[in-house]
Amino acid sequence: MRYKYLIIIGLISILSVGCTNQTVTETPTATTVATADVKPGNFQAGEHPTQGQVSVVKEAGKNYLEFDQNFKTDQGPDLYVILYRFEKPPISGIKEKDYVSLARLQKTTGNQRYALPNNVNLQQFKSIAIWCRKFNATFGYAIL
Repeated sequence: MRYKYLIIIGLISILSVGCTNQTVTETPTATTVATADVKPGNFQAGEHPTQGQVSVVKEAGKNYLEFDQNFKTDQGPDLYVILYRFEKPPISGIKEKDYVSLARLQKTTGNQRYALPNNVNLQQFKSIAIWCRKFNATFGYAIL
């Protein structure tokens, strides 16, 4: 009978210790390396003042567009980051067949990063643009 209680107490102890929260801190080991075939581009004004630099970076086998800390554009109602097939997007009237939308613009100033979909061939695009979908207006762009 005593063994039964000892076994029960032992099991409870093991389960209690096994269920405690443990914090594991991982240090990122990936490094950011600019891809060799695409040079950094400088943003230029479109319909609105836009400045800063954009680079294509590769990290952990995935490509990203990365805006530097000097990036700045005006606020707008429906801003997106798009890849455009030609060097200079029109100020207004971008056609759907000529671009790929990456994501909503995260913020109008500073560093930010956008993942490039795996199915996008970057060689088919000549520029990146900050585009207002609501008014089909190019706020600014950078030639890649």
